[in-house]
Amino acid sequence: MNNVPPAGTITIAGKTVSRIGLGTMRLTGPGTWGDPADRDQAIRVLHQAVHTYGITHIDTADAYGPHTVEHLIRDTLHPYPEEVLIATKVGMLRPAPDNWAPHGHPAYLRACVEASLRRLGVERLELCYLHRIDTQVPVADQIGTLQTLRDEGKIGHIGLSKIAPEDFHRMTKEITVAAVQNVLNIHDRYDPVLELCRDHGIPYVPYRPLDAGSAARGGDVSTPLSWLLQRGPHVAPIPGTSSPQHLADIVNAVATGGQS
Repeated sequence: MNNVPPAGTITIAGKTVSRIGLGTMRLTGPGTWGDPADRDQAIRVLHQAVHTYGITHIDTADAYGPHTVEHLIRDTLHPYPEEVLIATKVGMLRPAPDNWAPHGHPAYLRACVEASLRRLGVERLELCYLHRIDTQVPVADQIGTLQTLRDEGKIGHIGLSKIAPEDFHRMTKEITVAAVQNVLNIHDRYDPVLELCRDHGIPYVPYRPLDAGSAARGGDVSTPLSWLLQRGPHVAPIPGTSSPQHLADIVNAVATGGQS
């Protein structure tokens, strides 16, 4: 494994990991549905990310596929190197391709966590995000379920995804938030939660950092990633790709010019 992670390191969920992580939503079929067109290539991306480039922050979700990517991660990386953080997310139903529906009923969240534990082949999810707040279920019930699972040792740390400032203020009073995952890129440049995380010492994990590729004009990934890394040392982007060459481009871009 490369001992010098691209763009340096950051501490997330109590573990020092590469500041540039790997988002894995693209390692599925069209519509984030089913298996990737080239399973062997998806495996190469995961393997090279960790063992060639030293990326030690791997972000996934049970909804990717659904379930597809968690299986791929286990098949490729298990047993996981000690330095690798596998972060997953729960609380999202997938009725069909390109169809996403928050579902935060306590029994469902518990079932999701139990299933992710089996798919990933671990006894504890080191970082588990609430994928979305379900507005049809009391927030206290959703967070309380994850807290109970943490108390049981099935979750190590709790993260929050796609939250507004009011959600941040409410939840940080109730729980210790290990990380926040919101959209931020050179097209979606403003998120007040970015500064809230900085002020509270919470890692901020921008998803869609390349805006599904549209922020990387002409194949330039250095500019959008550099812009993100310069937002603060608490920022840890998770660009995604299904291409080994694109992965190499991302790593080379931050290694040569993306550090803040």
